[in-house]
Amino acid sequence: MPEHTSPGPDVYFQVQQFLFLEAALLDSWQLDKWLDLYTQDAEYQVPPTDLDENSTPENSLYYIADDRQRLNERVLRLGKKTAHSEFPRSRLRHLVSNIRILELTATEMAVEAAFVCYRSKDGVTDAFIGRYDYRLARTEQGLKIRSKRCHLDMDGLRPHGRISIIL
Repeated sequence: MPEHTSPGPDVYFQVQQFLFLEAALLDSWQLDKWLDLYTQDAEYQVPPTDLDENSTPENSLYYIADDRQRLNERVLRLGKKTAHSEFPRSRLRHLVSNIRILELTATEMAVEAAFVCYRSKDGVTDAFIGRYDYRLARTEQGLKIRSKRCHLDMDGLRPHGRISIIL
Protein backbone atom coordinates (compact mmCIF):
# COMPACT_ATOMS: atom_id res chain seq x y z
CA MET A 1 0.00 0.00 0.00
CA PRO A 2 1.40 3.46 -0.84
CA GLU A 3 2.79 5.31 2.14
CA HIS A 4 1.08 8.60 1.27
CA THR A 5 -2.33 7.49 2.53
CA SER A 6 -3.53 4.51 4.51
CA PRO A 7 -7.17 3.62 5.08
CA GLY A 8 -8.60 3.97 8.52
CA PRO A 9 -11.58 2.07 9.91
CA ASP A 10 -14.01 4.68 8.55
CA VAL A 11 -12.76 4.24 4.98
CA TYR A 12 -12.78 0.45 5.28
CA PHE A 13 -16.35 0.52 6.65
CA GLN A 14 -17.44 2.82 3.80
CA VAL A 15 -15.95 0.44 1.21
CA GLN A 16 -17.48 -2.61 2.91
CA GLN A 17 -20.95 -1.05 2.99
CA PHE A 18 -20.63 0.04 -0.65
CA LEU A 19 -19.74 -3.49 -1.81
CA PHE A 20 -22.57 -4.95 0.28
CA LEU A 21 -24.98 -2.44 -1.31
CA GLU A 22 -23.84 -3.49 -4.78
CA ALA A 23 -24.46 -7.15 -3.90
CA ALA A 24 -27.92 -6.38 -2.47
CA LEU A 25 -28.94 -4.45 -5.60
CA LEU A 26 -27.87 -7.34 -7.83
CA ASP A 27 -29.65 -9.91 -5.64
CA SER A 28 -32.90 -7.95 -5.78
CA TRP A 29 -32.60 -7.27 -9.53
CA GLN A 30 -32.54 -3.49 -8.99
CA LEU A 31 -30.27 -3.16 -12.00
CA ASP A 32 -31.01 0.52 -12.71
CA LYS A 33 -29.89 1.43 -9.19
CA TRP A 34 -26.90 -0.92 -9.57
CA LEU A 35 -25.88 0.85 -12.77
CA ASP A 36 -25.99 4.19 -10.91
CA LEU A 37 -23.05 2.91 -8.81
CA TYR A 38 -20.81 3.14 -11.91
CA THR A 39 -18.95 6.14 -13.31
CA GLN A 40 -19.62 7.28 -16.89
CA ASP A 41 -16.20 5.92 -17.96
CA ALA A 42 -16.71 2.58 -16.20
CA GLU A 43 -15.55 -0.86 -17.32
CA TYR A 44 -16.95 -4.24 -16.29
CA GLN A 45 -14.96 -7.35 -17.21
CA VAL A 46 -15.15 -11.09 -16.74
CA PRO A 47 -12.04 -12.71 -18.24
CA PRO A 48 -12.07 -16.40 -19.19
CA THR A 49 -10.91 -18.81 -16.54
CA ASP A 50 -7.88 -20.03 -18.49
CA LEU A 51 -6.08 -16.69 -18.98
CA ASP A 52 -3.30 -15.19 -16.91
CA GLU A 53 -3.70 -12.03 -14.84
CA ASN A 54 -2.11 -9.85 -17.54
CA SER A 55 -4.69 -10.56 -20.23
CA THR A 56 -6.80 -7.72 -21.56
CA PRO A 57 -9.91 -7.56 -23.75
CA GLU A 58 -7.65 -6.20 -26.49
CA ASN A 59 -5.52 -9.37 -26.65
CA SER A 60 -7.97 -12.05 -25.44
CA LEU A 61 -11.60 -13.04 -25.83
CA TYR A 62 -13.44 -12.22 -22.58
CA TYR A 63 -16.75 -13.59 -21.34
CA ILE A 64 -17.75 -9.97 -20.71
CA ALA A 65 -15.90 -6.75 -21.58
CA ASP A 66 -18.38 -3.89 -21.21
CA ASP A 67 -17.97 -0.15 -21.09
CA ARG A 68 -20.68 2.02 -19.54
CA GLN A 69 -22.79 2.07 -22.72
CA ARG A 70 -22.72 -1.73 -23.02
CA LEU A 71 -23.51 -2.07 -19.31
CA ASN A 72 -26.55 0.11 -19.85
CA GLU A 73 -27.63 -2.07 -22.79
CA ARG A 74 -27.11 -5.21 -20.67
CA VAL A 75 -29.31 -3.79 -17.91
CA LEU A 76 -32.04 -2.84 -20.42
CA ARG A 77 -31.92 -6.30 -22.03
CA LEU A 78 -32.06 -8.16 -18.70
CA GLY A 79 -35.07 -6.08 -17.67
CA LYS A 80 -37.18 -7.30 -20.60
CA LYS A 81 -39.31 -10.42 -20.77
CA THR A 82 -37.60 -11.23 -24.05
CA ALA A 83 -34.38 -11.97 -22.12
CA HIS A 84 -35.32 -15.66 -22.19
CA SER A 85 -32.28 -16.84 -20.21
CA GLU A 86 -33.45 -14.69 -17.29
CA PHE A 87 -37.22 -14.82 -17.56
CA PRO A 88 -38.36 -15.74 -15.08
CA ARG A 89 -35.40 -14.26 -13.24
CA SER A 90 -32.87 -16.34 -11.41
CA ARG A 91 -32.77 -16.13 -7.65
CA LEU A 92 -29.41 -14.71 -6.66
CA ARG A 93 -27.29 -14.38 -3.55
CA HIS A 94 -23.94 -12.61 -3.70
CA LEU A 95 -21.62 -13.08 -0.73
CA VAL A 96 -18.69 -10.67 -0.51
CA SER A 97 -15.81 -11.11 1.93
CA ASN A 98 -12.06 -10.72 2.48
CA ILE A 99 -12.24 -7.07 1.43
CA ARG A 100 -8.83 -5.42 1.14
CA ILE A 101 -7.96 -1.87 0.20
CA LEU A 102 -4.77 -2.24 -1.82
CA GLU A 103 -4.19 1.35 -2.84
CA LEU A 104 -5.70 4.64 -1.71
CA THR A 105 -5.36 8.17 -3.06
CA ALA A 106 -7.46 11.28 -2.65
CA THR A 107 -9.48 10.47 -5.80
CA GLU A 108 -9.65 6.67 -6.04
CA MET A 109 -8.77 3.34 -4.52
CA ALA A 110 -7.96 -0.20 -5.60
CA VAL A 111 -9.97 -2.82 -3.73
CA GLU A 112 -10.14 -6.58 -3.96
CA ALA A 113 -12.70 -8.91 -2.43
CA ALA A 114 -13.60 -12.58 -2.56
CA PHE A 115 -17.07 -13.52 -3.76
CA VAL A 116 -19.49 -16.37 -4.15
CA CYS A 117 -22.57 -15.84 -6.26
CA TYR A 118 -25.30 -18.47 -5.99
CA ARG A 119 -27.84 -18.62 -8.80
CA SER A 120 -30.97 -20.77 -8.55
CA LYS A 121 -33.12 -21.34 -11.62
CA ASP A 122 -35.22 -24.20 -12.92
CA GLY A 123 -34.45 -26.38 -9.90
CA VAL A 124 -30.67 -26.03 -10.27
CA THR A 125 -28.35 -24.01 -8.06
CA ASP A 126 -24.98 -22.96 -9.48
CA ALA A 127 -22.14 -21.36 -7.55
CA PHE A 128 -19.76 -18.89 -9.16
CA ILE A 129 -16.68 -18.25 -7.02
CA GLY A 130 -13.83 -15.84 -7.46
CA ARG A 131 -12.26 -12.49 -6.77
CA TYR A 132 -13.38 -8.98 -7.57
CA ASP A 133 -10.82 -6.32 -8.48
CA TYR A 134 -12.31 -2.84 -8.19
CA ARG A 135 -11.08 0.62 -9.01
CA LEU A 136 -13.37 2.87 -6.96
CA ALA A 137 -13.64 6.59 -7.63
CA ARG A 138 -14.04 8.87 -4.62
CA THR A 139 -16.56 11.45 -5.82
CA GLU A 140 -18.62 14.22 -4.22
CA GLN A 141 -21.60 11.83 -4.46
CA GLY A 142 -19.67 9.08 -2.64
CA LEU A 143 -17.95 5.99 -3.98
CA LYS A 144 -18.49 4.97 -7.61
CA ILE A 145 -17.16 1.98 -9.53
CA ARG A 146 -14.70 3.00 -12.24
CA SER A 147 -13.81 -0.60 -13.05
CA LYS A 148 -14.78 -4.05 -11.87
CA ARG A 149 -13.07 -7.24 -12.95
CA CYS A 150 -14.51 -10.59 -11.87
CA HIS A 151 -11.88 -13.32 -11.80
CA LEU A 152 -13.62 -16.70 -11.66
CA ASP A 153 -11.79 -19.31 -9.57
CA MET A 154 -13.22 -22.16 -11.61
CA ASP A 155 -11.82 -24.49 -14.25
CA GLY A 156 -14.48 -23.26 -16.64
CA LEU A 157 -18.17 -22.50 -16.83
CA ARG A 158 -19.21 -26.14 -16.93
CA PRO A 159 -21.70 -27.28 -15.70
CA HIS A 160 -23.03 -23.70 -15.71
CA GLY A 161 -22.54 -23.28 -19.44
CA ARG A 162 -23.01 -19.50 -19.54
CA ILE A 163 -23.22 -16.32 -17.53
CA SER A 164 -26.68 -14.81 -17.94
CA ILE A 165 -26.55 -12.85 -14.69
CA ILE A 166 -24.35 -10.01 -13.47
CA LEU A 167 -21.63 -11.29 -11.21
